[in-house]
This record gives sequence, structure tokens and C-alpha cells, in this order.
Amino acid sequence: MKRAFIYIIGVLFLSLSAPAVTMQQMRFHCDNDTTRINELLQQGLSSGKKTANDLVRFYAQQLLGTPYVAHTLEGDAEMLTINIDELDCTTFVETLYALTRATLDGRYSWRDYANNLENLRYRNGELGDYSSRLHYISEWIVNNRSRGNLMEVTPDLPHAAYQVKTINFMSTHKNSYQSLKNDDTMVEKIKGFEIGYRNHRMPFIKRTWLGDKKLKVALRAGDFVGLVTKIEGLDISHMGIIDKDEKGEIYLLDASMSGGKVMLEKENMMKMFQNSKTVIGIRVFRIME
Repeated sequence: MKRAFIYIIGVLFLSLSAPAVTMQQMRFHCDNDTTRINELLQQGLSSGKKTANDLVRFYAQQLLGTPYVAHTLEGDAEMLTINIDELDCTTFVETLYALTRATLDGRYSWRDYANNLENLRYRNGELGDYSSRLHYISEWIVNNRSRGNLMEVTPDLPHAAYQVKTINFMSTHKNSYQSLKNDDTMVEKIKGFEIGYRNHRMPFIKRTWLGDKKLKVALRAGDFVGLVTKIEGLDISHMGIIDKDEKGEIYLLDASMSGGKVMLEKENMMKMFQNSKTVIGIRVFRIME
């Protein structure tokens, strides 16, 4: 009840203080985007799925085969980019959230999808400049949890551990980002947000536990999952959702760069990451209902 109350208050606050972006602040991939989103929402509302996790999994299955394309959010100016025809690992998760939240609310318009997308993607749910985007997953979960959008379940899972890490990859690798390499002012803005994540303590499940029976039971199909990386300055290197087979084995369903599309990975997660040189574990998130 407390979580539901917080969510309701958050929605009312946002509706009063943060009007949706205008059409001039949106960037569409093609003229068919809005029609496709409306069709997906109609399918979701007709699916009979009632829980957030079931809807996440349902929508993920509708998006199977969608081409993997990186950097679709980048441009000369920060805009609310709407593109369900080309997805990377993060925009895949964002798309699943926005579709699921609209369906849970009984909404079926692409405008509701757009509002949910903005609410998830940007700090405090408001589109601003490039620095207003929640680039790091650690800040993404903290900010969205405070507004009743998401919760992290990692600490409650079997074998949860913690690590302390300073997150500053963007400012220390500015030439890797189109919006940073020639804009020192924007780099300083990013540094300002990174300050809050110096010596950041975050939970994770070590990859060696991914075959554990208790953990596999605790994980749910439709959970959002982030791959925790050993790369210095970075917290999460990839995202997707958990899927399960009839035996309860866990798999990653993701927008795969190596596979070139949204797909269900062939190997279970234990096998997939047992020899990884960078992935050390996972973090798990769910939509608040």
C-alpha cells in the first residue's frame, strides 16, 4: 500500500509540474512509429496479461527480430527520440517499460508511451539537455525508484553481495561520446552528476551464482537485468530481460550487438558469462505496480 501511495502521489505531482514534451521536442524514426506503438498497446491490452513482468515478457516477444542499432538517441540537440524499429540494449529496456506502464494504466495511445518514456529516461522525468538523460544505470535506478517507477530487487536475492566503485566513465572518456568530445561545458555538467557516485556502494549477484537453484527460482521472467562490469568507471555494460524455459533455466533476452537484433540468447546465463573477461555479475530491477 505504501509503494502504491508513493506512486500515485508521484504521478499526480508529475502531471501538475511536468507537462509532456511538445511535438517539436520529439524525434521520430519514421512516419509509422505512432501507428506501430498504438498497435502494440492494443495487443497488450488484449493479451490478458495483468502483471508488469508478464507484460514486459509479452512485449519483448513482439519485438523479437528488431534490428540492433546503436546511438539512435544522439543528435545535435537532445530530443525525446521515439524509435521502436531500431533498438540498442538500453532503448530496448526503455521501450518495454514505456509500453508496459501504459498498459498497466489502461492507456493505448502513443502519447502515453511518449510520456512514460520521458519519465523513465530523464532525471526527474523531465527532458532537458544531454546531461538530463540518465546515462548511468546506478543513477537511473536511484532516480526512478524515488519516483515510484522501478525497484531494485538485487539485495533481496540469494547470494547478494556489494561492491564499492567510482562511476566516472563518461567524463574520463569524453571522446567516446559525440555530445561531449567538443563541449567542455557539458563535460563539467556530467562531472557534476558523477560526483554523487564516487565510492558508490551497489549490490550485485556474482556470475558464479547464476546456476544456483535458489537464485533461479527467485528471478522472474520479465525482470530487467543489468550486466555488472569490471571496466573502470562504469557500472553496467549491457541490459536486457530475464527469460525462463520450462525447466526454470534463466536466459538473457536482449537487443544483442553481436547478434544484430533483439533475440533470446542461445546459452543460459551461467554458460554465457562463465568465461567473460568483463562481466562480473548482474543487477535486477522490476517495474513498481
